[in-house]
Amino acid sequence: RIALDGIEVMRAATWQFESFALEKVAQQLLGRGKDITKPHERGAEIQRMYAQEPANLVAYNLEDCRLVWDIFDTADLLNFVIARSQLTGLPMDRIGGSAQAFDHLYLPRLHRAGWVAPAFASGLAGDSPGGFVMDSLPGVYDHVLILDFKSLYPSIIRSFKIDPLGLITGAQQDDGIEGFKGARFSRQGAILPEIISTLWQARDAAKQQNNTPLSTSIKIVMNSCYGVLGSNQCRFYDQRLASSITQRGHAILKQTKVLIEQQGYQVIYGDTDSVFVWLGSAKMGTEDAQVVGYRLATQLNAWWQQHLQHEYGLTSYLELEFETLFKRFVMPTIRGLEVGSKKRYAGQVVQADGSLTMMFKGLESVRTDWTLLARELQQELYDLVFAGQPYDALIKGLVADVAAGLKDDKLVFRKRIRRPLGEYQKNIPPHVQAANKAESYFAEQALPSRYKNGGWVEYVITVAGPQVVDLCDQPLDYEHYIDRQIEPIVDGLLPLLGDSYGRIMDKQLQLL
Repeated sequence: RIALDGIEVMRAATWQFESFALEKVAQQLLGRGKDITKPHERGAEIQRMYAQEPANLVAYNLEDCRLVWDIFDTADLLNFVIARSQLTGLPMDRIGGSAQAFDHLYLPRLHRAGWVAPAFASGLAGDSPGGFVMDSLPGVYDHVLILDFKSLYPSIIRSFKIDPLGLITGAQQDDGIEGFKGARFSRQGAILPEIISTLWQARDAAKQQNNTPLSTSIKIVMNSCYGVLGSNQCRFYDQRLASSITQRGHAILKQTKVLIEQQGYQVIYGDTDSVFVWLGSAKMGTEDAQVVGYRLATQLNAWWQQHLQHEYGLTSYLELEFETLFKRFVMPTIRGLEVGSKKRYAGQVVQADGSLTMMFKGLESVRTDWTLLARELQQELYDLVFAGQPYDALIKGLVADVAAGLKDDKLVFRKRIRRPLGEYQKNIPPHVQAANKAESYFAEQALPSRYKNGGWVEYVITVAGPQVVDLCDQPLDYEHYIDRQIEPIVDGLLPLLGDSYGRIMDKQLQLL
């Protein structure tokens, strides 16, 4: 009998939720939830049903079981686990073992080639660089493309024959393929590139058959090869292997930027396997912008094929795709500075039918440690700016509503305590302060602990400091919310337009 942890399986299958609590996931996937919806009342209600309504307690437990089963069914998780287990050779309840999965794929081929694997990591130790992230150029732009290298690291492994065995045999060959940090790889007999090639073809076939569980499983295993080789838990660990993947990625992204800018376009940002290209014209139509995107991808792929053949005598498996077109795009600055941020941007994505949808990456609207007030403000403000509409009334009205107590239901913070409360001794963050106050109250009232061992806390900022929502007995500190949840959102965008929160509010509308 195999026991599967639903949360771990969903994470392994790349599902993402604000919270993996059964109630939250069920509501989002199924449109229904637990019979007892308030988590803080659940313990007392279960005890009451046990004593007074045992049949209702049975029904409650059965519904929990139905929710779990229906989630597995809706998300096709069981087929995902089976596919991943068959692919990696690992038990269904241990599919997360990347090093073991790598061994399952690699060792039989290594043995058939007449070699014996080391029992533990014995290669050159040291750090390997991560993915290359370019400095961004902050601003508000029209027509920005994302060009994305499809499975960049697996493509590099295939193209440059990066392989644990090839690292050993290539060191003795004059015609070996130069890697990084002194690595040289053999041109013949490479095992890992063949594994990647086989997986790649299998994934393409799975996608054509609409076999999403298998396709997802193969993608995860392919992309995990770099991470495994960069971990000293892997028997084949050698910093030259991982570095020859990531540093090659750096070189590819930098050269791609040069090639694009030679075409007259500007690369305003790049991250690991993607470049963001500003076409430089607000007057360009959507169809013309898409034509440029496809043309750039085709030209760059041809250049890389020719370059690898001419310089290395290798076949290029690098594949650049035109992934996304933004009609309007914002690259913000780091808060309080003038330099551009990284891994944070927003824009209007042009869909296949010509409609526009908003995309936020790394900004407050997609971060759960900001209030709903701040997240909704950011979305509404960006919508107005992208539409060329005035925004003063939105900001002034929201400040007035907060000060009048009309937005209290949107002023709740939600954050996770990741360690036992007793381990927080210095620089205690607000959510832990709120939990400590709550625990003191529980102790005084002889109530069970809620946060002692960690967990999620929903709290507000009052004039007396942070308090857990359902124990709040003090007025909210509205000035705090205006200064920390409204002003930063506004000034994260408007300075790029030559405007500011201070200009709108005139700095005279302070709370008394």
